[in-house]
This record gives sequence, structure tokens and C-alpha cells, in this order.
Amino acid sequence: QVQLVESGGGLVQPGGSLRLSCAASGSIFSINRMGWYRQAPGKQRELVAAITSGGSTNYADSVKGRFTISRDNAKNTVNLQMNALKPEDTAVYYCNADIKPYGSLLRNYWGQGTQVTVSS
Repeated sequence: QVQLVESGGGLVQPGGSLRLSCAASGSIFSINRMGWYRQAPGKQRELVAAITSGGSTNYADSVKGRFTISRDNAKNTVNLQMNALKPEDTAVYYCNADIKPYGSLLRNYWGQGTQVTVSS
């Protein structure tokens, strides 16, 4: 059973930093794209950042220059370093990954989400 588990959310003041981590576990053969999405109350879920297995990244315009996504292929983890946080970054952040389990087809997986609140 493959699962994604996030950690690192919390409450931070505007201008502060947080680091989110996500670990994939289970019977994993390979992981392709990994990413972070977020969903604020009353809004649609949106892509924040994504990274391929080769290290290519893309970011939402709203977080460029402030957030950095990285991954450790050996550990099946993906991180999101968030700096210069703004109140509008407040949302539930979800880890997402395209994973091929052993003996199964490639499919998309979601984590359970972690709350990030930016407030003074």
C-alpha cells in the first residue's frame, strides 16, 4: 500500500518561513513527478510547485522567488521551503506524486494535507 505523509505545517507570522516535507512509503518501484498543491477555504485546489525525477521544477507565479521545491530520490521525499510567507499563502497544502508500485500501474497519489496558517 503506497501512501504519502506530509509534515511541517503550522502557524507562522507574515514574512516567516516554514518547511514542508512529504515522504512516500510502501512498495514503490518508481516515482515520476512530485508536487505540492494547496487549497484555501472557498477556493479550488491549485498547483504550488512540482519537480520531475530529473530535477526540473515549475512554480505558480504567486510563489516564484519565495518557495523552493526539492526532492531526495533515494529517500522518496519531496520538500517545500516556503520563505517570505504572506497571509494569502494560508491553505491546506497537499503532497502529490505519480508513483508506480511494484506489480502495478502508474497512478497519482495524494497526501492527507497539512495546514499552513500565516497570521500575526
